[in-house]
Amino acid sequence: MPKPDRQSYKKVGDNAESGSQPNPDMAAPPAIGFEGLQEDPPPKSEHIGLEAYGDGRSPKNGAAPENIELSESNKEDEPLKDDKQPKKAEKKEGADLYFHDGIRRIDYILAYKKGDSEKDVRRAAKRHEFENNLREEGIELEVEDPEPSQDGSADGNTVFVKLHAPWEFLSRQAEVLKVKMPIKENDMEEPISILNCLKKIPSPFDLSEEFIKPEPKYFTAPFVREREDEFVMEDRESFFGMSQRNRMVHEILEKCRYDPDNKTKFGIDHMINNGSYVAAYPLHEGDYKSKHSMLTHGPQNDRHLLYEEWARPGRWYKYQPLDLISDYYGEKIGLYFAWLGFYTQMLTIAAIVGLVVFLYGCISLPFDPVVSELCEAKSWVNYTMCPQCNNRCTYWILESSCFYSQLTYLFDNGATVFFAAFMSLWATMFCEFWKRRQNELDYDWDLFGFEEQEENCRPEFEALAPDKRVNPITKLPEPYVKFARRFPRFMASVVSIMFMIFLVLAAVVGVIVYRIAIKTAVAASGDAFISSQASIITSITASCISLVVIMVLQNLYDRIATWLTDLELHRTETEYEDSYTFKMYFFAFVNYYSSSFYVAFFKGSFPGNPSEYGKVFGLRQEECDPAGCLQELFVNLAIVMCGKQFFNNFIEIFLPLILNFWRSRTGRKEQKAGKGSYDQWEKDFDRSELGPRGLFKEYLEMAVQFGFVTIFVASFPLAPFFALINNLMEIRLDAYKFVTQLRRPYAARAQDIGAWYAILVSVGNFAVLSNACVIAFTSSFISREVYKYQFDKLEGYVDWTLSSFNTTFFEEGTGPDIDTYPDFADGGLNGTRVELCKYRGFVLGPNPPFDLKLDYWKVFAMRLVLVLVYEHVIFIVKFALEYMVPDMPDFVKNEIKRENYLAQQALEEITRKDMVAKRRSKMPDGEKGASASGYQ
Repeated sequence: MPKPDRQSYKKVGDNAESGSQPNPDMAAPPAIGFEGLQEDPPPKSEHIGLEAYGDGRSPKNGAAPENIELSESNKEDEPLKDDKQPKKAEKKEGADLYFHDGIRRIDYILAYKKGDSEKDVRRAAKRHEFENNLREEGIELEVEDPEPSQDGSADGNTVFVKLHAPWEFLSRQAEVLKVKMPIKENDMEEPISILNCLKKIPSPFDLSEEFIKPEPKYFTAPFVREREDEFVMEDRESFFGMSQRNRMVHEILEKCRYDPDNKTKFGIDHMINNGSYVAAYPLHEGDYKSKHSMLTHGPQNDRHLLYEEWARPGRWYKYQPLDLISDYYGEKIGLYFAWLGFYTQMLTIAAIVGLVVFLYGCISLPFDPVVSELCEAKSWVNYTMCPQCNNRCTYWILESSCFYSQLTYLFDNGATVFFAAFMSLWATMFCEFWKRRQNELDYDWDLFGFEEQEENCRPEFEALAPDKRVNPITKLPEPYVKFARRFPRFMASVVSIMFMIFLVLAAVVGVIVYRIAIKTAVAASGDAFISSQASIITSITASCISLVVIMVLQNLYDRIATWLTDLELHRTETEYEDSYTFKMYFFAFVNYYSSSFYVAFFKGSFPGNPSEYGKVFGLRQEECDPAGCLQELFVNLAIVMCGKQFFNNFIEIFLPLILNFWRSRTGRKEQKAGKGSYDQWEKDFDRSELGPRGLFKEYLEMAVQFGFVTIFVASFPLAPFFALINNLMEIRLDAYKFVTQLRRPYAARAQDIGAWYAILVSVGNFAVLSNACVIAFTSSFISREVYKYQFDKLEGYVDWTLSSFNTTFFEEGTGPDIDTYPDFADGGLNGTRVELCKYRGFVLGPNPPFDLKLDYWKVFAMRLVLVLVYEHVIFIVKFALEYMVPDMPDFVKNEIKRENYLAQQALEEITRKDMVAKRRSKMPDGEKGASASGYQ
């Protein structure tokens, strides 16, 4: 919701005699008229000693406010005239947020490099035309030239063009863009509910109301210059916030022409693309750190406040100041952080339940009869297991799998089905409640009814499109690509994507071959302890290799997807982003989850039996441990999920730090050497740029994490807990990156999180089927229940799941080189030949034919029944919840109706006044007074 005024931050060190702290939100002033205000631009001056506030407010009549200290030269009202002055004149803190007159606030910066080549001359001509057109639009410009006598750039080659939007421009643009501004304080009473009452209870997670007070709510209406006096306004300078100002300037920059002979040559994106400018960005509002404590001196600007209350790691447990984020960075970025914060809050519930499930497994582990039976299977007479690999591996005792059975039980116990069902419903509730929360934010931030205007053509499309057509909206000729030309490009993308998918699958096969080879090597080790840990060693090393391969392929495909999307020649940025999003997420889905799918559903599914082992490329397929494959799936998920998060967080924060440090070294050296100031526009120029798809990687990272949390949660109940820990760090790392390491992006608007919502819903639905299959086919839940139903107990379950094999029927070339019992075997078997061994499976034996037992088909049938029943029940409950939870709260609906009612009343009042005015204009002078009184 727009505010009628921003806080006036005082100069650091300024008077504290009042004892009051800065107030980020002021109460609603009464609506007033502005007929007497002057619209002439303020006189120019060379005063540069002005201290900045950071709130966008400037002094009146060209005079500095009382709490601003002027430099000595400004006190004498004369500029410096010393010929020996350094390249840059020293400035007071905050003066670099204004023009040299100290009055006009800088709303945008354009930067370009000087040059003498023919190409530079052509670029200069384009800039000249572009800047002249900006002046015609009403924008005021001031140039910082890098000449020695000027206050220019540190590198001596970069020219900065400062843009200021005066009131006439802002009011006109606000009317054209239908910017909603406050007309009346919201008089709707907040509904009484348990949730609202709980929100009023103080908690350690609340933001400090000393600095971030709850913002007053207003009803808004599209701004109209003729009705200026009807809007809640203290003064014109502070009426539009800085984000609104830079957004309106950006709109003109996107449409301003730079070639008078070609109407399709327009926009700052085109100018940057052709090299006429190297950067365009709004300024940060000063430094994010202060020499003084915020507790005693208050925040010096919004950026400082955001750092102290949001971006600092020490604020990890606090709620986010979403209104302040939206005001500073725009609604699109505000929605991202609102979604990320809401997702993290919902993860808290899932993490607590997951921890309870895990603790239940830990507590009940000593009392589980199946684990106890397996750990006590120490008799070589009854539990001699067949070799795990061909030739080099020896017979082993079942008791050596005790550790794996204990580890498996922690994640595969009676609470597993409950938690899987809970997470399926949790995903639905998350999506549904986010829609409600999003609608609340849409109303508060005036995003309802927001529709993108006709988008400009992308510069690349304009330059490369081979055809022409008449735009159906503008009726002007524009570049175009016919279907006959687009289809081969589309097919090239499809073929390339399929090739990359097969490359991922080939990498998975390579990891499978590695698993088979390393497990054989470890199991054949002469060390008894190492050979007994073959499964865990194989799982950890294979998962680490998978992680490395995944990260390499993901970065490689990022480049390929960009190239393919460029090849498709999409007309607008929205079309480009949609195509890019589909490619990247589809590939990420296969890349990140394929190894987990293999372990969950394919490993150990077709091992055969000792008389005829299943093979992969001629190698014997690896088998699951007698305790199952679930512990290997857990290890793989934990390493890939947590490793990915750690790597991404490291790259996100340290790479910009290193790049910014290197780019800013010249400016910092000059400032330290006393050669002048390192101005805000230079500091921001040296920072990294967010980019047009800057939030894409953030959403992709969270969408992939959401898949890990939901798709395989039945085998990894701690996934929500690890995701919660990561997100608590992610929020602060992203905040730190935006506040300290990135240029301030223009305040883009968005009504929702775009295609990512549909992706999350799809992943949540897919997770229902995935978890059903994990419970049915990967865990031992069904086989345990079938055995318990048949025998009314679990004792003997381990032996029931094992099959016997006569060692004389080993497949040729697969038998062990050492076919006798070890020396430490009990029962007097040491040194004698092994005649029978056991393996995991429901197979008749020990002699041929090795057909499947009836028990196998019973278990298989019940697994199918579980999948069908589970997914039907969960989907019915999900649909019921979606129906029961309204997308928009009732009080938001009422506020929208109230706002529309007030707008309609205002329109009727204006129409009535117009009718009265027209009627009076047609009457004789003597009758006007009497007639007018009858209409009052």
